[in-house]
Amino acid sequence: MPTRLPVYLEAGAKRVFAVAPRWPGWCRSAKTEDAALESLLAYLPRYAAALGTAVDRPPTVRDVSEFDIVQRVAGNATTDFGAPARPVAGDEAGFRAAEARRQLGILQICWVTFDRAAAAAHGAELRKGPRGGGRDVDAIVAHVLDADAAYLSKLGGKLRRDSAAAVDERMQAVRDAIVDTAAARVRGEAPPRQPRSGSLWPVPYLVRRSAWHALDHAWEIEDRRLD
Repeated sequence: MPTRLPVYLEAGAKRVFAVAPRWPGWCRSAKTEDAALESLLAYLPRYAAALGTAVDRPPTVRDVSEFDIVQRVAGNATTDFGAPARPVAGDEAGFRAAEARRQLGILQICWVTFDRAAAAAHGAELRKGPRGGGRDVDAIVAHVLDADAAYLSKLGGKLRRDSAAAVDERMQAVRDAIVDTAAARVRGEAPPRQPRSGSLWPVPYLVRRSAWHALDHAWEIEDRRLD
């Protein structure tokens, strides 16, 4: 019998996320569990295209019956707002070194996918609508940069801010700090700082969250382009 693909479900009051934990960025949401799983399946070709040939390919899944729901976690207001907000059992244990390298590599590919979508749409008009509040490409890029800077803080990293640096330079600095801090934590090193509020995010959750955010906005830009 073929091996089924592990997924978990994060359910809030209004929204459910279906997440493939070994494949950062492959994460979709809908109003119900069944619809979230259908969306996850529907996005597999797009996710595989985003990864390209730089890493091992995600498994072939032809039907939602091939998903193995390994966990269900209760979401919160952030879940209902539209972001996967909860670590799952096993995240606190962290990664083994090889899996950390693999998943951080996928995260970096998701960042590149976002960058390419933003660059390709530079100067293009985006369709207005409820998603993103009608933000243009520059505003989406600024939003993703701010989010990753916040994720870095929750990871325990620190970064000297240079307001005079170009956006792409600040973006790269944040990403480098995320990778370096995550790798250090996988090696068992203490993070440079504690977050201002709450506890540190587990490294696996941070990787999934940032990868999802990058791809979600890359696909938003692609879907909203009017040209």
